[in-house]
Amino acid sequence: MLPAVLCGALLFPGLFHGFRRLLRSTFTHWSDADVVCVSERLVSSVHACLATAAGVAVVTSCKDVMTDSHWLVNGFASFGAPYMAHDIYAMYLSHYYTQKVKGHSGALGGHSLRMARAFFAKDRMLVIHHLVLLLLFLPVTLFYRRGLGDFFIGCFFIAEFSTPFVSMGKILIQLGLDDTRLHRVNGVAALLSFFVCRILVFPFMYWCYGRQFGIPLHKVPFHLPPHCNVGNLAVLAPQVYWLLLLLKKAYRLYRRGRGRPKTS
Repeated sequence: MLPAVLCGALLFPGLFHGFRRLLRSTFTHWSDADVVCVSERLVSSVHACLATAAGVAVVTSCKDVMTDSHWLVNGFASFGAPYMAHDIYAMYLSHYYTQKVKGHSGALGGHSLRMARAFFAKDRMLVIHHLVLLLLFLPVTLFYRRGLGDFFIGCFFIAEFSTPFVSMGKILIQLGLDDTRLHRVNGVAALLSFFVCRILVFPFMYWCYGRQFGIPLHKVPFHLPPHCNVGNLAVLAPQVYWLLLLLKKAYRLYRRGRGRPKTS
């Protein structure tokens, strides 16, 4: 477990630093806020791709959804833990440099408690999400499952499949490609992958459990301990919130495209 944690602690901050140097030398007209924002998105995409690959390996190898185990579950959970902590730091840096570009960093006192509070107020849901994964999901995965349910942990890993598409949307906007077919196609891919991998994954897991034990899907929740259902609802709730935000953004872009005058 410790070697995996150390690998993650070296890889993700190292990637972040490397991307910042590369982007700063490549896009010399970008501000620090632009560089940090895109670097954070690129690191998130790398983590998401690794998580998805680990999840697919786990899910496809576990025939018994309760008792089959795979070394990647504990291995990747340990490896990915430093990413969660680092991503909070990277999001804070992005917020700090954005406020600096806007000329607000002085009013917020630079790197200060006021700046941290402003960051938390802006990105409260994401910060809480990361902290819950780090302080609750990780200990449960490593120490309190008694070796059960690796299949379901793999499903949660696969939920990260949508992250690269969401990140790519932000990167395309930064590159000035928000009014292109690539951006629209990526937006559709982000919505579909988010809905399938972060919303439909929950009925899929219940269906897999019911299929193995001969229980109809609508009766599965009544055969599970209450804390399992409560935990799933707690994880599902922010996903629904973020999906609604994505839908609102997609609708705004659609309205903007419809409202743009056609050129002959």
